[in-house]
Amino acid sequence: MTDFFRIAWLIVKKDLTVEIRSLELVLTTVFFAALCVLVFAFAFVEEGRALDHAAGGILWIAIAFSGTLALGRTFERERQAETLRALLLAPADRPALYVGKLLGVILLMLLVQVLIVPLVGLFFQAPIFRHPGLLGALLLTGTIGYAAVGTLFAAMLVRARSRDVMLPILLYPIAVPVIIAGVRGTAAIFQATPDEPMARFWITLLLFFDVVFVTLALWTFEPLMTE
Repeated sequence: MTDFFRIAWLIVKKDLTVEIRSLELVLTTVFFAALCVLVFAFAFVEEGRALDHAAGGILWIAIAFSGTLALGRTFERERQAETLRALLLAPADRPALYVGKLLGVILLMLLVQVLIVPLVGLFFQAPIFRHPGLLGALLLTGTIGYAAVGTLFAAMLVRARSRDVMLPILLYPIAVPVIIAGVRGTAAIFQATPDEPMARFWITLLLFFDVVFVTLALWTFEPLMTE
């Protein structure tokens, strides 16, 4: 078990080191997410007032779209440098490679959210500081579930020529429950009278999705990469 987490940490450390040096993916995803929020702000904000219940949906749309962009590049560097085969041939548990990649994607998506959530609060007058604990729990659990499925599909499509097209086609139908739960939970916090019990219900549901998706991904990652 110690070797499992050590290998996962080495994968995370490698990806973070490469990203810190280039900032390619961070800048791209942040720009794309900010652009999504800005476009929807022009569409749904009239005379300085946002449409009711729009903020939660816009926030999760930006998270999903920017997350897809990040997932599309998850294994791209290994494929371009032809190091993916070396990783698979290394004396390491295949699930540890998945966990390392998953943690890297989660960290990137959370970094984007740190910058995007204040923009949503600014443009849509969303009370992002009313219940920061519940909002943070929704974002964290939703991000884990979304990234768990996305990382698995990104690995599965790494050798496909049309991977950039196939990834969202495969990912969105499976990730819809996560996005819906995130939107409903966020809307419960942002409404005029916050519904904390409902927000906690959606957080619990997201935790359930996280357990199911991560377990299935760990179970199927090795046979997928072996084939």
